[in-house]
Amino acid sequence: MDSTDPAKDVQLDSQQDPLDSLSPSSDETPVEITIKFPPEKHIQKWVFSSTDTFEHLILTLSLEFPSYDWSKAKALPEKRQPGLKALYIPFSDSSLPLSSLHTTTLRLLAPQTSALTTLQHQREAATTWQAKRALARARYARLTPTQRTTADDLNYTFHTLRPLPHLPNSARSLALLERLKADPGIRAAMRARRFSVGLLTEMDPASHTAASHEGVTRILGLNRNRGEVIELRLRTDAYDGWRDYRTIRKTLCHELAHNVHSNHDAEFWKLCREIEREVDRADWKHGGRAVGEGEEFAPERGGGDEEEEGMVMDHGGGRGARTCSGAAGRGRRG
Repeated sequence: MDSTDPAKDVQLDSQQDPLDSLSPSSDETPVEITIKFPPEKHIQKWVFSSTDTFEHLILTLSLEFPSYDWSKAKALPEKRQPGLKALYIPFSDSSLPLSSLHTTTLRLLAPQTSALTTLQHQREAATTWQAKRALARARYARLTPTQRTTADDLNYTFHTLRPLPHLPNSARSLALLERLKADPGIRAAMRARRFSVGLLTEMDPASHTAASHEGVTRILGLNRNRGEVIELRLRTDAYDGWRDYRTIRKTLCHELAHNVHSNHDAEFWKLCREIEREVDRADWKHGGRAVGEGEEFAPERGGGDEEEEGMVMDHGGGRGARTCSGAAGRGRRG
């Protein structure tokens, strides 16, 4: 008499792992393929049925690593063998019998879904930007000369002005920066050369100052990253005085030339003096004469090529510096 309980047999069958149904049956030769997937550091021998195809392999991989886009996968046999291709892809090899890859080691490559999404967003953003740029150019072409000048003033300018708020009377420094931004000569020079400066800011008088046996050297201006930031020394060393406006403006002309040329070479000086001449010609109120307006300023030294002696270049990409030097209590224009 058979003592096996039929009910118990049924219960055991119901607990069988459903994945076992994917394993090859005992009456067929299994297909063994070693899968290497470097991003997940996965190296494992997988077993398939002799009737499975490359599409089954891709489906299994998509279940094992769902964060990858397996429709764009590539499978590369690690060792070239007779009858094997150098590359297998889902689109053209989906019906390939896996039996033809038996005992093969496949190196799998697939892009992450998140990376594809980011790339798609970047492409869409680039396309949108190009469309906006084309629209802006079309609108610009329809503008009158006066309207174009207004549009250029909005584009080729100092987009942010920033005094140093921790110094006394920062409102006066801001007024100086605003005056430089609105200066007709500066505006014309920036329009003509399409100069766009992200930040025009005040330099702390305590910084960029060095003393030696020859006297005190002060940097009057800095240009960082070819116009990303321009710093100007607006104040005297006493913090409560401001330098002459035209001296500051000439320093700004120098720093604007660094938007094109980093080094103080002949091309730099040519551009610098062109900008200075254009700005002076536009200063119709003063007819080219220096006015102190009651402000403190460093006395100017003689012109000519001596200017170059006072100029130094801070080592670094696209960063220029203008200095004045002299005995304590005096200064000279670089």
